[in-house]
Amino acid sequence: MGQSTLESTGASDSTTIAESLERPESFAAIFDRHHLAVHRYVARRTSRAQADDLASLTFVVAFEGRRRFRPTSTTALPWLLGIATNLLHDRHRRERREHSALRLLAAEREPAPSGPTSGAARDDPRNAALAQALAALDPGQLDVLLLYAWEELSYEEIAEALEIPLGTVRSRLARARANLKSRLAELPSQEPIQERR
Repeated sequence: MGQSTLESTGASDSTTIAESLERPESFAAIFDRHHLAVHRYVARRTSRAQADDLASLTFVVAFEGRRRFRPTSTTALPWLLGIATNLLHDRHRRERREHSALRLLAAEREPAPSGPTSGAARDDPRNAALAQALAALDPGQLDVLLLYAWEELSYEEIAEALEIPLGTVRSRLARARANLKSRLAELPSQEPIQERR
């Protein structure tokens, strides 16, 4: 079947979502418009196989929850990225529990191996340091930073995506920058973290 009427007429995301309440098939236009951006975002935070699953699941959750969509901008992307972020957190929590259980089982059988854990970390100490600095951030700070830096969302869009106040976005981003700057200060020839408005 060809393009939907909504897509070809350029209806806004909020109009498309509202119309999908009566005509569920219209929600396909939201998928068509935003799947690539959502997939890119989750792929940067997880494996390719998991990114495929999480991006698809994001749209399933969005479709099921479309009655709760409250547009504050012309695009549904912040809402979708908020859903994706929550799904990523759920996946990471499950993985941490699974890894903890596996470590306990392995510890009963043999000592844990020591040494570098990643080929990339061995190859480039700056990448390893950045990865460690990002991993050490508070999850709330990391979410704000990645939505800002990778997805180039505005402060207002991040607030919408994560359902937090605008002031919280500003303070988390400021703390994330300060934490990264202090952790990376020892590395040679680091570019300062640029402020984008």
